Amino acid sequence: MHTGLGLIDLLPDGRLRHVYHDTVSLGREADFLARLRRILEALSAAIDRFLPHEAAIERVFLARNADSALKLGQARGAALSALVLAGLKVEEYAPMQVKQAVAGTGAAEKQQVQHMVRVLLSLPEVPQSDAADALAVAIAHAHVRQVGARTGQTILPLRRRRGRMLRLT
Repeated sequence: MHTGLGLIDLLPDGRLRHVYHDTVSLGREADFLARLRRILEALSAAIDRFLPHEAAIERVFLARNADSALKLGQARGAALSALVLAGLKVEEYAPMQVKQAVAGTGAAEKQQVQHMVRVLLSLPEVPQSDAADALAVAIAHAHVRQVGARTGQTILPLRRRRGRMLRLT
């Protein structure tokens, strides 16, 4: 089990700059609470090291079964706790919003998202899947901030296949 962590800067000219990314390995420890602690400690260490001004996290909308959903919710709770304890403003984005912002379509495959993260951040190689997901959330948040600064909107519109617009909050 892994979780990703990604930090970027939104430069005054609108360009994005990669700061840091990592994959937090949670191992196969039998003690679930030790995994939650690992998430909390890894995020807290990154926050202390890089001093971010705000944070974004992916909104989870489904899981394979009830047990998986519960554990995923607890892991998100550990991550959110680290962010809130650091006093960071936290925004949440649906997976479709993240894919739309990074790859241009909410139906993008994981490999497309990884490739676009590499291109948008000028990385020398494609990041590991979980780290790419974390960087993609950061990129989506930066795009929302840019659009918001220009238009006053604070949500990311998604284009559906039939041309209708869907706004997710």
